[in-house]
Amino acid sequence: MNTDLFLRNARLKNGLLTAERNEEYLLELPAVRALEGEGLSFSQPVTFFVGENGSGKSTLLEAIAAAWGFNPEGGSINFNFSTKETHSGLHRALLLRRGARRPRDGYFLRAESFYNVASEIDRLDEIAADEPLLLDAYGGRSLHEQSHGESFFALVTNRLRGNGLYLFDEPEAALSAVRQLALLSAIHELVKKGSQLLIATHSPILTAYPHAEIYTLGEHGVQKTPYGQTEPYLITKRFLNAPERMLRELLGEDETL
Repeated sequence: MNTDLFLRNARLKNGLLTAERNEEYLLELPAVRALEGEGLSFSQPVTFFVGENGSGKSTLLEAIAAAWGFNPEGGSINFNFSTKETHSGLHRALLLRRGARRPRDGYFLRAESFYNVASEIDRLDEIAADEPLLLDAYGGRSLHEQSHGESFFALVTNRLRGNGLYLFDEPEAALSAVRQLALLSAIHELVKKGSQLLIATHSPILTAYPHAEIYTLGEHGVQKTPYGQTEPYLITKRFLNAPERMLRELLGEDETL
């Protein structure tokens, strides 16, 4: 167990979940039920949540982020805007066990709402023109003037200073394979600077990070899984080893494919 982590455990208060109105679906998510009792523990600087769509990866990461104090739509602790409240109330039921160290930095990145974060940065700079611009911390160029992938890398390489708690929700959504490899390098630099990262992802490239803790979310709850047994790795390996055969299986084409 790594004793130098900012976040050590996440579990349900009182050990049980009582869903709010219109959130009964939370009771049906095995990943949420896995937070009952002793909950989910973290032992490595990098933790990945993997699983099929609808398994609860983003719901879990979002709840941990909000329970820590991050804006559910993303950003740093200091961001408090709300474009549309679509997050669940799971964070109110979570109890986080924190480590002895306190992070000096932190950020919650949601691929699906990063556009809203970029808009908020521009808005705040417009109304505080006499103050140092927030954009300076992101490389000095509006994130809206860059591609999704470029703006994300501007965040990672400029804004994230290290010695922080960082939560990324499907960061690979905006990144090419080459940029995912570059992100691996950036993750390692943050780890060397004393950071802890929780990442929800489908990427077999990112989950290859050495010594990372990988949790698979599925119908059986949450299970710690070796990299070589994760679904993203197995499916990608199977396809790359024999793409023609898999295409025949998927498309129903004849042997001439």
